[in-house]
Amino acid sequence: MRPRPIGLTRSRPYHKDDNAHVEQKNWMWPRPLLGYGRLQNERLVAPINALDKEAWGPLHNFFLPSMKLIKKWREGSRWKRRYDQPQTAYQRLLASGQLSRKEQARLREHYESLDPFRLASETERRLKPILGRAQHHPTPK
Repeated sequence: MRPRPIGLTRSRPYHKDDNAHVEQKNWMWPRPLLGYGRLQNERLVAPINALDKEAWGPLHNFFLPSMKLIKKWREGSRWKRRYDQPQTAYQRLLASGQLSRKEQARLREHYESLDPFRLASETERRLKPILGRAQHHPTPK
C-alpha cells in the first residue's frame, strides 16, 4: 500500500540527480490523475492528499491490477522480459504471508465495504474542483 502523500514528492537532500527517480514515481500515480501542469497553489495539497487517501488510493490498491517484472534477460540485441500474473496490491499483500489473521480479516472487511464504481465517481467528483482551482490560479512572477 502507498503511505506516501501525492502532493509532496521531492528529491532527497544531497542527491541532486534524483529527479529521474522522482519523475518515475510521479508518472506512476499523480501524472495520470492530475496531468502535466505545475500545481503551485499550496491550498491544493490537502485536497489532493485527501483524494489520494480516500478514493484514488483504494481504487488502485484494491481494484486495479498490475504486472510485476519477474525476470529480465538479454538475447542478442533484444531484452526479454517475464512478468507474473496481474494482481492488485491487496492480492499481493494477502499472498505475501506478512499479515496476521486479524490484519487479514480487517483488510478483507475493508475490501468488501468498497465499491469500485463509487470510488471512480468520487475521484471524478473531487478532481473537478482541484483542477478548476489549478487552472485559474495565476502563476507568480
